[in-house]
Amino acid sequence: MRPLTPARIVATCGLLCGVLFVVVVFSLRMGAYPISLHNIVITLFRGAIGQRDEVPPDFWLVVFGLRLPRIALGILVGAALATAGAGFQALLRNPLADPYVLGLASGAALGAMLSLMVAPHTAGVIQAGAFIGAAATTGAVYFLGRRGGQLDSPTLLLAGIISASFLSAGIVFLSTTLSSRDQRGMGFWLMGDLATPPSVDLKWLYFILLVTLGCIYTTSSDLNLILTGEQEAGHLGVNVYRVKMVVYVAGSLLTGLAVSVGGTIGYVGLLVPHMMRLLFGTDYRLLIPTSAIGGGIIIVLADTLARTVVAPTELPVGAMTALAGAPVFIYLMKRRVR
Repeated sequence: MRPLTPARIVATCGLLCGVLFVVVVFSLRMGAYPISLHNIVITLFRGAIGQRDEVPPDFWLVVFGLRLPRIALGILVGAALATAGAGFQALLRNPLADPYVLGLASGAALGAMLSLMVAPHTAGVIQAGAFIGAAATTGAVYFLGRRGGQLDSPTLLLAGIISASFLSAGIVFLSTTLSSRDQRGMGFWLMGDLATPPSVDLKWLYFILLVTLGCIYTTSSDLNLILTGEQEAGHLGVNVYRVKMVVYVAGSLLTGLAVSVGGTIGYVGLLVPHMMRLLFGTDYRLLIPTSAIGGGIIIVLADTLARTVVAPTELPVGAMTALAGAPVFIYLMKRRVR
């Protein structure tokens, strides 16, 4: 096996960024208003250099007003979910862990429902309520998952499962009190919705994403050692408790960010890290950045299919990831057994 060098990390991430660019151009071309590849490239180039007056108004509206912000949101959500999934799989030492295994999605959904009941006609209320619900669940699971003053992985996992079960019961109860219109909107949001732009500027959301990714990446070398055993990692000088706290807080923040702006999109945080391991190896110094880019690729492709496969009707993004993710998961499971 070749040693992992900074040059190899940069080259691999550059290759995936190239694939992401091709997927973005493909997504910009697809839709109810088709635009040729030549016109997309020209529109992007002139928009980048500030020559908006030379771009036809309809091209500018479709590319920069409708499709590109949605694609940017999809990349944000995909990167957050995939990175959080990779972190939680290491934290819990469980290959089946995903960003929702600790009940954060259930907390976000309950917070969104409560905010919808309190302020039904306020812009961004669902997103704010979902983030607050995810943050509250993060704190509750942390206190339930401690044992002997330490963050114990099996206890943390059990606390997350119990919390998710309790919060799901609250979601079922509250859903019966919503009107038919709100129930349909909430159901669509729960399956993943990138059509609604976030109330916060995407620049700030990307800033939070990059800072949180950086925090998790600082623990990548330690995560490689922790996977061999916590006691062994401690003997090698790793502060296991600090690493666990960084991964737990950063992964929870990424999950809350993704769910609050995009709903609960399944399988991305579970399968993308496994796909990156198969392609590029298990070293977390490479797994974390490739998972982030790969998550963006998967979500953009899924959202493109969701808004074009039965156009003009849109499907939830989570439905597309589930349709594609379930067979892939079965394949990976069978491959692991063999």
